[in-house]
Amino acid sequence: MTNATASGDARRSAPRALAPDLGTFRDMVASSFVPLRVSTEYAGPFSARMISADADDVVFTEVAARPHLVERTPETIADGGSGYYKVSLLLSGSSILVQDGREVVMRPGDLSVYDTSRPYSLLFGEDFRNLIMMFPKDRVDLPIPFTEQLTAVSLGREHNGLAPVVTAFLSQFPAQLASLDSRVRAKLAHTSLDLMSTLFSSILDADPAQRDPHQLLLQKITAYIELHLGDQDLSPNSIAAAHYISTRHLHSLFRGAETTVSTWIRERRLDRCRADLRDPVLQDRTVSMIAARWGFTDAAHFSRVFKSAFGISPSELRRR
Repeated sequence: MTNATASGDARRSAPRALAPDLGTFRDMVASSFVPLRVSTEYAGPFSARMISADADDVVFTEVAARPHLVERTPETIADGGSGYYKVSLLLSGSSILVQDGREVVMRPGDLSVYDTSRPYSLLFGEDFRNLIMMFPKDRVDLPIPFTEQLTAVSLGREHNGLAPVVTAFLSQFPAQLASLDSRVRAKLAHTSLDLMSTLFSSILDADPAQRDPHQLLLQKITAYIELHLGDQDLSPNSIAAAHYISTRHLHSLFRGAETTVSTWIRERRLDRCRADLRDPVLQDRTVSMIAARWGFTDAAHFSRVFKSAFGISPSELRRR
């Protein structure tokens, strides 16, 4: 599994910080997010406030500031941090997000997503409050080509069935999150990721007539994998047979999504194991029981691949 920090440095800010000027704010942004360019044409005195909390590689940051422009440029991309998605929930004010040739005006209550691997700009033309949820790309159970269709669109305006649930949940962060136990924070972070994945999937399913049939099939297959992760006999052959396609065609679909079938299965199983290991409700289950639940029958093999993916053994993670 690709660790996002391997694609660049994403850092953590102090839980609460005040910036009395633009220079201080730039330092706060640099320590909290991926490398960005921050500028302003605002003539008055600049000030900003940031509240940040992180859990299980997910960072929630609320920013309240005077008008300014944030840019992710080729130069800042070269400085690192390409392995993340950022979801923005505008709480007050307005903003304009531009990425991938699309532009959207954001209003309070709107959700948007942007990808740190490609240039984007975010203009705040008035005083505002914004909540940003930043997380590694591999924490969303959708192939990257699918999520590329969602950048710089309002996720809450046109698809308001699930969006109010997501916005209501996210709006509680990060002020309340910081005071909670680390295991509880991890559980809430995982719930947030599940909600975002569900929202992304529901939007992508909203107009299948405009979707590439190969992408539709791939999405159907990844949903099938998700439902059968605990099956020990889950394999490219069984997946291909279940969808009446050849294994060659199956492998071709996943190559187009910049991964492989086996890698996808392994990463999703590891994510499920990590979530269970951090779930206080499952403390009575042994590591081997959790591994077996998600298709890892060899405890030693599971421990090796888990540590390779996350840099920590399953037992060490549980003791944290």
